[in-house]
Amino acid sequence: MIRVLLADDHQIVRDGLKRILAASADIEVAGEAASGDEALALVRANDYDVALLDMSMPGLSGLDLVKRLKTEKPGLRLLVLSMHDEQQYAARALKAGASGYLTKDSAAPQLLGAIRKVAAGGMLISEAAAAGLISGAAGDGPPHGRLSDREFEVFRLLAAGRSPTEIAGQLHLSVKTVSTHKSRILEKMGLGGTAELVRYALEHKLL
Repeated sequence: MIRVLLADDHQIVRDGLKRILAASADIEVAGEAASGDEALALVRANDYDVALLDMSMPGLSGLDLVKRLKTEKPGLRLLVLSMHDEQQYAARALKAGASGYLTKDSAAPQLLGAIRKVAAGGMLISEAAAAGLISGAAGDGPPHGRLSDREFEVFRLLAAGRSPTEIAGQLHLSVKTVSTHKSRILEKMGLGGTAELVRYALEHKLL
């Protein structure tokens, strides 16, 4: 039996996932978390085979959550289930330690197959994710590919309209550090300010 931890801040999403997984005889939902902090606490206290993670949750989330979970339980297989475009996020998630990446518009059979594959030790890498990994390694990807994982998280939150103070609280950073990251982001990407950053994020489907 594959023991799965569901981590998503929307109850209706978790309920839907539970119904899908309940139809499978070899998969059981062994835990639920509504935030990254809850997911981390559950992983520390229990053993799961696969953690099914949303990329955007309150508190610890995204790439930071993937890295922390792999540090706590190196043997835990992480499958990211996100609303974000695969090509933009999958490569970073895989480099951070995830075993696979699916978008939330995936069909139920595809999700079940992905859980079984990563639980068995496999990797779920689509053509889009592979292209992202290759272009990132070659250094010829889009401007946001030049950002570090931390800068990318700050970039994503700035583009979503969060203030430096809100971002500092969510990422457990000082406001000064967030401002420094913002300056580096704008410099690396050749952008003139927050408005251009938001426009770039919309054009590249990063929101």
